[in-house]
Amino acid sequence: MIFSGNNFKFELGKKTYIMGILNVTSDSFYDGGKYNTPEKAVTRAREMLCEGADIIDIGAHSTRPNHTVLTEDEELEIIKNYLPLIYNETKAVISVDTFYPAVAEYALKNGASIINDVSGTFNEEIAKLVVQYNCGWVLMHTGGGDSVTVPEYSTTVTDDVVVFFAEMLKKCTDYGINKNQLCFDMGIGFGKSHEQNVELIKNIDKLKQKDIAFLTALSMKRVVKNTTNAEGDDLLYGTISANTLAIKGGTDIIRVHNVKENVLAVKMTDAVVRG
Repeated sequence: MIFSGNNFKFELGKKTYIMGILNVTSDSFYDGGKYNTPEKAVTRAREMLCEGADIIDIGAHSTRPNHTVLTEDEELEIIKNYLPLIYNETKAVISVDTFYPAVAEYALKNGASIINDVSGTFNEEIAKLVVQYNCGWVLMHTGGGDSVTVPEYSTTVTDDVVVFFAEMLKKCTDYGINKNQLCFDMGIGFGKSHEQNVELIKNIDKLKQKDIAFLTALSMKRVVKNTTNAEGDDLLYGTISANTLAIKGGTDIIRVHNVKENVLAVKMTDAVVRG
């Protein structure tokens, strides 16, 4: 069982992989503005790699509640200013957080190996790129909602995510995409209430397909804030706790802001869960 593509190969089940978040926006919900120059971004990417990150996830378009929506051209201009330099300086396995085909194509031509797609849909233009460039594709469930809107579900949110993953797998394999290139994300904070976010974390064992990579992205999110009543950096403790439970449930990759602390927690969790 592997998650693989051009320039990367992760064996599933042996360890938990760390996707380090590198937001190069000014308005991201947690670290907006901290790394919004190319020099700062390269320094942070190097730091995360030294701390143990396996993937650097570059985001040029905030998806926080009430975020500013960028056009495809605006997001592309930002990525052009950052991606080539980060890749050339680090040679890291890089994912780019986008749902725009033009951004995805540029990224894949300039060092990215994974498209982290938060659209919650099967985008045929991106599917073509996944085949053409043999890249990884993270597909996230939203239920048709976003970071503010929670849709009406006809079933439990767990059942809805299970159905969505099955549909995405069929569409991808029918399109000629190898399942080893796919990674599923349950979409914590996207189209879910607080209670539904907690339900999904509890039920990862029901969501996880043994031969498809599974990513959990809950770092510093509202589900942690609303549960712990913490603020700022103190959200790290709830994040680590929730990630530990997610790994126990079967998560292969965790997407985090604080790489060093999560790497240390993962080492202990993996020793118990995967040892």
